[in-house]
Amino acid sequence: MGATPLAVELEKDGSLLRLRLSRPKANIVDAAMIGALRAALREHLPGKRLRAVLLEAEGPHFSFGASVEEHLPGSCAAMLRELHALILQFVESPVPVLVAVRGQCLGGGLEVAAAGHLVFAAPGSTLGQPEIRLAVFAPAASCLLPERIGQSRAEDLLFSGRSIGAEEAHRIGLVNALADDPGAAALAYFEEHLAKQSASSLRFAVRAARFDFVERVRRKLAEVERLYLGELMATHDAVEGLTAFLAKRPPVWEDS
Repeated sequence: MGATPLAVELEKDGSLLRLRLSRPKANIVDAAMIGALRAALREHLPGKRLRAVLLEAEGPHFSFGASVEEHLPGSCAAMLRELHALILQFVESPVPVLVAVRGQCLGGGLEVAAAGHLVFAAPGSTLGQPEIRLAVFAPAASCLLPERIGQSRAEDLLFSGRSIGAEEAHRIGLVNALADDPGAAALAYFEEHLAKQSASSLRFAVRAARFDFVERVRRKLAEVERLYLGELMATHDAVEGLTAFLAKRPPVWEDS
C-alpha cells in the first residue's frame, strides 16, 4: 500500500477541489482512506472561492467498498462512526460534489458516491450494496438510496445485494450521466455550469436544495447506526457472515 491513500489537489484558482482515491485497484474505504477524506474536506470546504468537489479514483475501479476486517465486532463501532461522519460531510457539503465512477463501485464506495450530488459513470461500470450477502446491512445506503432512487428500487438493491450496470443505474436515477471518461465529463460539467457562478450564491442554492434532505439523512443515519451496532452485531449470523467471508468459506446460518 502507498503511504498516501488520497490525492488532494486544489485547482482552478481555488474553485475546484479534486480528491482521488489512490489505492488501486480496490481503493478500499478503510480507516486511513476515511481519515484522509475527512481531513481534506475539513481543510478545503470552507474555501471562499470553492465552487465544487470532484471525487474520482485511480485505477480501473472506483472502490470495492469498506474494509471487511474493520466491520468485525472489535472495530466496527469506531469504523462506522468515522464513515458516517464522512458521509455527512459529503451530504452537508456547501458546494456540489461531482463523483466520477468507473469499474466497480460497491458497498462503502457506493455509499460515499451516493452522498455526493451528481454521479458520472462509465458504461460497463457496476454499482451495488452487497452487504446483505455477508449478513449485515449498509446503514448509510439505507438512508441515501431511498432518497436518490425511491423506496422500492432502493429496497431491491438493499435486500438482494445485487449489483447493477451503469446503464440501469442511469435509468433509475442513481447515475446522472454516462460517459466513457466520467472524470472528464464531470470536469466539463463544472466548467460549463458551475465555474462561472457566484461561489457565495451557489452555496445558498446547495443549502436550499438539500435543506430537509440533510435533516432526514442525519436523523435516520443515527437510528440505523444504533440498529446496526446494538442489535445486528449481537446476532450470530452477522458475525458469521463477516468471518466466513474473510476465511473464504461458505457461511453457516443459524437464522438468529
